[in-house]
Amino acid sequence: MQATDISQAILDIIASIAPDEDLSDVKPSVRLRDQLDLDSMDFLDIVMELRKRYGVEVPEEDYPKLATLDSCVEYLTPLMAGK
Repeated sequence: MQATDISQAILDIIASIAPDEDLSDVKPSVRLRDQLDLDSMDFLDIVMELRKRYGVEVPEEDYPKLATLDSCVEYLTPLMAGK
């Protein structure tokens, strides 16, 4: 997957978890939880969806690496290569 594909995959997951959120103006370098109404359970749902949809395991100690859309792409690029 390319960076744009990963970014869109994350936005698709967020859209399925929080359908009322407006994702049209998500800033890639701002923490997702600061710009969207996501709580810790929503964040865990994102991690679970990554595993379910793409077979990507994110250990708990790596959760901070998924804070922004940019950091998600950076962290997930090697894990989602070839998916």
